[in-house]
Amino acid sequence: MEQCRSSDHSESIATGKLFIETIFLGIGVLFILLVNFPFILLANAYIVLVSIFPEANVLFLESPAGVGFSYSNKSSDYQNGGDTSTAIDNYVFLLNWLERFPEYKGRDFYISGESYAGHYVPQLAHTIIQHNLIANKTLINLKGIIIGNAVINDETDTRGMYDYFGSHAITSDETAFTIRNYCNFSPNSVTQSLTCIDAVIDASYNIDAIDIYNIYAPLCFDGNLTTKPKKTSWQNIDPCSDYYTRAYMNRQDVQEALHANVTKLGHDWEPCSRILVGWHDSPATVIPLLKEFIKYKLRVWIYSGDTDAIVPITSTKYSIIAMKLPIKTKWHPWIHQREAGGYVQVYKGDLTLATVRGAGHQVPSFQPKRALALIKHFLSGKQLTDSRR
Repeated sequence: MEQCRSSDHSESIATGKLFIETIFLGIGVLFILLVNFPFILLANAYIVLVSIFPEANVLFLESPAGVGFSYSNKSSDYQNGGDTSTAIDNYVFLLNWLERFPEYKGRDFYISGESYAGHYVPQLAHTIIQHNLIANKTLINLKGIIIGNAVINDETDTRGMYDYFGSHAITSDETAFTIRNYCNFSPNSVTQSLTCIDAVIDASYNIDAIDIYNIYAPLCFDGNLTTKPKKTSWQNIDPCSDYYTRAYMNRQDVQEALHANVTKLGHDWEPCSRILVGWHDSPATVIPLLKEFIKYKLRVWIYSGDTDAIVPITSTKYSIIAMKLPIKTKWHPWIHQREAGGYVQVYKGDLTLATVRGAGHQVPSFQPKRALALIKHFLSGKQLTDSRR
């Protein structure tokens, strides 16, 4: 588990639908804009909007308390966090939000997120299902979930990460072989052999030279702000945008515009929360929850930016293989604007695995048009297709 923990939630109300996004990547509210919507922050700390789906309204919820501008009146909440309490808090928020805005009750409801939201999204979906069953009625009309570069199953996530290093020439064949054969990836493992440890150290040395969240992206060497924006576009994202984000979110006029930090917190907005110091429950796998959703006929999509190395496509593939699902539609390219937007495979039970070509961990930051095509297909229930046929 990362020391630096943060999660953000956004809700989008599409036509006739309620769509909530729940994000984890160690950053506050604006990161949703950078991760799940194609905004670009410039070096003079101004935002440029590249595109956003026109049919959606967005509501942001920072969770768990302590990230971004969110806070709790009980300091113990910062020391006793966990997956279970986060799911409960988010569910209570949703119920209260729907009471406040009853016109959205009964609408089709979808949940999305990336990275550690591979836990948060299924856990919230499970909580919704269980409370619907207990109440013997539909309190929240959950229809499906979509998770990207998602933490799903510790054992296969870790094995897949090191295999990705080896298959993408980040580590040597010898190091990849040693890790694969001498490391114990079981979540119950408490010790590793010296042979394994030496190979992992070698892998860490090699990965330190690149951005693990997008292995083909440039690195940031100058995070200073400028009076004039650097030339940028969605095709040429500035690798120093994290620095600009921090400066932007700590501007008083920005906070006023967002109606944020009204309590005047005693600390700056930080990319990673330093307030949360304890996380006490994180199951090794959420595969049983994904199987539960198939049983209840929910739409389940798992997508992966194929240049991410922290939770790469190999990890996602291995996790789905562990579910032992029959294949319904075999692996094929999905076409967007006359070229491959990525690749897709559909499994029996309405589980879809899709890649987004050329995207890193934060898929819409690197490939906003392809990400938008992906999410539109998900919401409409239409499969990604090879239009060349």
